[in-house]
Amino acid sequence: MRRLLLALSLAAVLSAPAFADDPVVMITLRDHQFVPSDVPVPAGTKVKLLIKNEQSVNSEFESASLHREKIVNAGGEISVFVGPLDPGTYEIFDDFHRETRGRLVVK
Repeated sequence: MRRLLLALSLAAVLSAPAFADDPVVMITLRDHQFVPSDVPVPAGTKVKLLIKNEQSVNSEFESASLHREKIVNAGGEISVFVGPLDPGTYEIFDDFHRETRGRLVVK
């Protein structure tokens, strides 16, 4: 029984997705702007977006086309996974401050 549990545990570890291999793309919220405003992202690849809020107010990272929304506390950071995506542009915005807009540019 012990060997069976060990074999099952080993199989689960070997078949688990390698999250460390996902590319990381940094986005900063600063002065009610996404920096960069056009965020380059590789097509056909799962990507981890690391969004840092350098502002003194909370923001909400949102994208209707990506079906993502997540609050970014003042001075905090969040991670959002997207993709794999087809080439094109995907709008992002701060739902708390609608003038704050950017785009993921997927190539």
